[in-house]
Amino acid sequence: MIILRDIGLRRGSKLLLQDASVTIQPGQRLALIGANGSGKSSLFSLLLGELAADAGEIEGMSGLRLAHMAQEVHATTMPAGEYTWRGDGQLARLRDELQRQEAAGNFEAVARLHGQLEDIDGYSAPRRAERLLQGLGFAEGAAERCVRDFSGGWRIRLNLARALMTPSDMLLLDEPTNHLDLDATLWLQQWLQHYPGTLLMISHDRDFIDATCGRILQIEQQQLQAYKGNYSDFERQRAERLLNQQASYEKQQRRIAEIDDFVRRFRYKASKARQAQSRLKELERMQALVPAHSDSPFDFSFRPASRSSDPLLRLDDASLGYGEQAVLAGVELHLRPGSRCGLLGKNGAGKSTLLKSLVGDLAILSGRRIRGEHCHIGYFDQQQLESLDLEASAALHLQRLSPEAREQDILNFLGGFNFRGDAATTPVAPFSGGEKARLALAMVVWQRPNLLVLDEPTNHLDLEMRHALEVALQTYEGALILVSHDRHLLRNTVDELLLVHDGRVDSYEGDLDAYERWILSSYRQAEPGAAPAADGNRREKRQQAAAQRERLRPLKKLIEKTETAMADVEQQQAELQSQLSDTDLYTGPRKQDLDALLRREGELKAEAARLEEAWLAQQQELEELEELQST
Repeated sequence: MIILRDIGLRRGSKLLLQDASVTIQPGQRLALIGANGSGKSSLFSLLLGELAADAGEIEGMSGLRLAHMAQEVHATTMPAGEYTWRGDGQLARLRDELQRQEAAGNFEAVARLHGQLEDIDGYSAPRRAERLLQGLGFAEGAAERCVRDFSGGWRIRLNLARALMTPSDMLLLDEPTNHLDLDATLWLQQWLQHYPGTLLMISHDRDFIDATCGRILQIEQQQLQAYKGNYSDFERQRAERLLNQQASYEKQQRRIAEIDDFVRRFRYKASKARQAQSRLKELERMQALVPAHSDSPFDFSFRPASRSSDPLLRLDDASLGYGEQAVLAGVELHLRPGSRCGLLGKNGAGKSTLLKSLVGDLAILSGRRIRGEHCHIGYFDQQQLESLDLEASAALHLQRLSPEAREQDILNFLGGFNFRGDAATTPVAPFSGGEKARLALAMVVWQRPNLLVLDEPTNHLDLEMRHALEVALQTYEGALILVSHDRHLLRNTVDELLLVHDGRVDSYEGDLDAYERWILSSYRQAEPGAAPAADGNRREKRQQAAAQRERLRPLKKLIEKTETAMADVEQQQAELQSQLSDTDLYTGPRKQDLDALLRREGELKAEAARLEEAWLAQQQELEELEELQST
């Protein structure tokens, strides 16, 4: 177990954590969330030993094998496959030593090293590395290409593959779904569900968190708050906590007002002076509460376009591709005001080709592309971030788009994207990836498009900004075509799904859940990073399965016992409610009976809550064991 006790952490003059404590149990899967700049990446650096805490201590890290996803990759001529399998440090050392001993002709050492490689399944490493790369969306043969030949986003995927290849007791992943498409996100989701160690992950993809994590760790007000359950559970628990906090705050404010009023009226009256002093001491002892605060720093919407066309844009029997090579053929797509389309399809199927053809960045090979007279396209992809002028301010970027716009109007608009004060008027060079993404989106919104073409707009955006974008898109009146690995965004903003598959673009009749099942069914069910078990080892498999059943049997009996107790409590509650419905209880002579029944009602509610929590924990343990048994 890992224990962080009374941790204090600063970066420069900024206080990130103060007296923060949390316990991480072995095998837990936690999502680390918090506002940008709250200290998530710094906490990772602390666990990795790259930073030292200013106060407090960490226990349980000694001897723990850590794997983490680096955010930078040096341009090297090493093949991508080798770069990936070298994430296994022991394997890399053995193979390098083997090469040296073979060159020296030391055959005794060579034999010993071959045995050690076989013990750690080292000979399957290139094949396992290639499977990781394919799962993360790399094309066949990519393992042989040099690392330096890949663009920045693909190098980040290489770092992710390298982290997954590393044998570990604890895996630290920082925004692992950035730069992944939906299919690769689903593959990674499945991989992590079978990871046997402790997972701590920074992510802003709520569906991904829901599918992979059973705990939420939030950095809030320099504290570490742990929540049981996935992100959806966290939202509910946090809402309840904020509601209780606000109620306590308002109650305290009423009491403070009562004390102030009493003291003001009676402080200098001799008969009331002692009471006034007593209330002042109560005020001094009172622990100050703060009002609940959950306001988002983002508040923007898409302003209606001044004019529109119907249809805005259409492709008729279009062939799309590069040079003479068609990627998609026979494409029929009519985008009208109010059209809301989500694009699905595996990596390399042609989604980006379709988007570039729609916006006019790529000429169609045949057929027709007809753009409405008043079609105004707002296009966002990751290239927009790279095209920002790093020496210009956020305000200047918008001023260049609309020279006639008033400066105050621009500043007010940027405030809705949380660019306030110096953040709006100083150069964007030091901006983080998330801040640059927000600015690029702000530039799209500012231009009042009536056709939005968005290619992975949520990369680098935190949960609050993703929610603000979702709300803005829900009220957007123009046409929308969206590619995103964020299933929550897709589910809540598009009405129609299009599947790019086998050189065609067709309407997809299922929903996102059906698409997810289709993609996951195409992946092999394999334990993370391990080669498939040999077919001849069936006896060992049967023994392992029997052992798993033995582990499940007492847990299933415990669940049955808990369910019986829950049913008994539920029956008692029903009988109690029947008694409480008796109107005679609420008359004077039976007041004592009523008090006893109400106390019993409270006891039963508490018992029901305790049993439900125990049942949920038992069910989760059972599911985890059954998952391990099925692999």
